[in-house]
Amino acid sequence: MRRAFVLVAVVTAVGTAGCIPFARKEPLVRVLVYNMHAGKDAGGRDNLQGIAELVRTTDADLVLLQEVDRGTNRSGKVDQLQALTSRTRYGGAFGRTLDYDGGTYGIAALARRGFLFDTTVPLPVTPEQTRAGGSHEARGALILVAATQYGRLQAITTHLDASAQDTYRVQEVAQLLLHVRARIGPETPVLVGGDFNAEPASATIQRTRDAGLRDAWTECGQGDGFTYPADTPRKRIDYLFLTGDLRCTAARVIDTQISDHRPLLVTVRIAHPVQ
Repeated sequence: MRRAFVLVAVVTAVGTAGCIPFARKEPLVRVLVYNMHAGKDAGGRDNLQGIAELVRTTDADLVLLQEVDRGTNRSGKVDQLQALTSRTRYGGAFGRTLDYDGGTYGIAALARRGFLFDTTVPLPVTPEQTRAGGSHEARGALILVAATQYGRLQAITTHLDASAQDTYRVQEVAQLLLHVRARIGPETPVLVGGDFNAEPASATIQRTRDAGLRDAWTECGQGDGFTYPADTPRKRIDYLFLTGDLRCTAARVIDTQISDHRPLLVTVRIAHPVQ
């Protein structure tokens, strides 16, 4: 967990790594939001190579991932983030939310030019939610500052509770919004994306919008934007929210079944890049 900015050294290190995109005429950043289903597609087949190919073919600058395993028995002890950074040559950041099956599990991100900062914060609920066997899957948010060809970009990714009711998600999103407010400023907008496990009319999403976060899909997407399940999508539960002067110029859901979700790809215009 890195908690400090060492800008000159880090920018030098990450600026020469990874796949450098063709120059774009406008300050546009392509953001991919994807629940990768613990490294398997809906049929249980390994999807890591498919995700790496997706990153390359979409020309994504920033990838916000949910359901990522590191060293678990169910994933053959594979460090999935390391596998993806190796295959894409992007920088990576991991947010552990749970010790699971001999390893760790949580959320993660990839960035073409790497990260200048990352830290993971919990999203606690009351009372603590118990699952089968008395276990508790804590939720968290991965706070990031990504290096882009246009300067620094703040982002947060999360994976909220999957219960049928909004009870826990509403608490989690309230905690999430505290972290957004702490980082947002006139010249420092924040992207917030992930699997919210909540449909647009839910209390969870309404509270997010009431806090001033703008749903990128409603800003520039077309159609229903359904992302789940991947084979016959019926729900829109994966989002990218914008703040400040960030603007959505294009958004689409990609038709692929390499996970049990479909990925959301959003092109964001940065009005005032922060160097």
